Amino acid sequence: MFALRNPLQEGVLLADEVGVGKTIEASLVVCQYWAERRRRLLVICPASLRKQWAQEMHDKFAVPTTVVDAVSLRKQAAGDILATLQRMVGKAVVIMSYQFAVKLETELRAVPWDVVVIDEAHKLRNAHRPSNRTGQALKRALAGRKKLLLTATPLQNSLMELYGLSTLLDEHLFGDETAFRRQFMSSATGTAELRERLASFAKRTLRREVLEYIKYTERKTLTQPFDPTDDEQSLYERISTFLQREDSYALPKRQRHLTALILRKLLASSSHAVSATLITIRQRLVRLLDGTSDDNGSQLVEQLIAEDDLEQDYLEEEAAEDEDAPTDDARPAEDDDKPNPNALRAEIAELTAFIDAAQALQTDTKAQALLTALALGFGKMAELRAPRKAIIFTESRRTQEYLHRFLSANGYMGRLVLFSGTNTREESTAIYQRWLEEFKGTDQSQVHRR
Repeated sequence: MFALRNPLQEGVLLADEVGVGKTIEASLVVCQYWAERRRRLLVICPASLRKQWAQEMHDKFAVPTTVVDAVSLRKQAAGDILATLQRMVGKAVVIMSYQFAVKLETELRAVPWDVVVIDEAHKLRNAHRPSNRTGQALKRALAGRKKLLLTATPLQNSLMELYGLSTLLDEHLFGDETAFRRQFMSSATGTAELRERLASFAKRTLRREVLEYIKYTERKTLTQPFDPTDDEQSLYERISTFLQREDSYALPKRQRHLTALILRKLLASSSHAVSATLITIRQRLVRLLDGTSDDNGSQLVEQLIAEDDLEQDYLEEEAAEDEDAPTDDARPAEDDDKPNPNALRAEIAELTAFIDAAQALQTDTKAQALLTALALGFGKMAELRAPRKAIIFTESRRTQEYLHRFLSANGYMGRLVLFSGTNTREESTAIYQRWLEEFKGTDQSQVHRR
């Protein structure tokens, strides 16, 4: 009702806590529009959630959906892209990823959408910044359209994130960025007024507010501390010091922040992940020294993301935080000079020392602590008569593969499965085939295959 109450409003932000039902709420809004025969409906979400949205709409609301990507557009080609898209609109709720929506900016702008649902909207918290390509493209594509933003975390680090989300709905909700900072971030009385303004377009429901209706499974937290060895701590500190340098060929100026961010994430993930990334960076420096590459570092981040299967959306958002970094046109002339061979050799030697130190580590304290944590967790599950299952999240694909080997060698052989973007391993394929056989001919199987 909050989302539908004002037909003149350009949209609202539903910021309910995780598990309260934002997807269901948004689907109810979509169903209301569908029932009113206003059927130009669009859902934009992370690529990994497209099938989930299609299945939710199909199973719970019997509303037809179509997932639009390059393959589906080719299959249903009817003239140009816009003509093909317009053929789909009105017959089903259109679902597409953030990345594909950006590619279709011009086509999306040409369709008079009745409502657009944007899931995981916190990914667009920097949409107000000119450097945020995704946010800026979606703002242009969906200007004037009614929008429904969904996120459980509308605010993480700064009030400016709320401002960024507000600009997706309506550029005029708070005025410009300077006015917002002055009125709500530099004023002692700004908080109360900000709450009042937010109430007109943002609604947040907490779990404790709905316990009368929803019985959540009680969560019990067990924390397993660990202390790194002297060698692990030394490696961490040496690489951290290296990342703080102002001038470094290993951290190209155009992408210094992101390269350092990746290394810090991998350093915290495992020595196996960070050493492999350092090898990639060293290889680039060797090519620069040999004169076999004129790479200025513009492709380094993309290569590191691809090699370790890192989260691309998050890193793209983080790039917007480097607003003060000089653009290509503003870079000092000396940045274009040929690299200093002596400085390159020194950095290559330093990276080699880091790699050797990482590969020489005899103990992985985090992995050992994981074994203890699993034993404690399974013990607690036995007390509660809960299923003996655990999910281990990793930052990097290399860390995931290392833990698979480590746990297999420490009592868990044959009881592990890797879940990643490809899932091409033998055990993953076997599980998938068993699932297909079990649900053969059912709606679940058909939606999954689509």
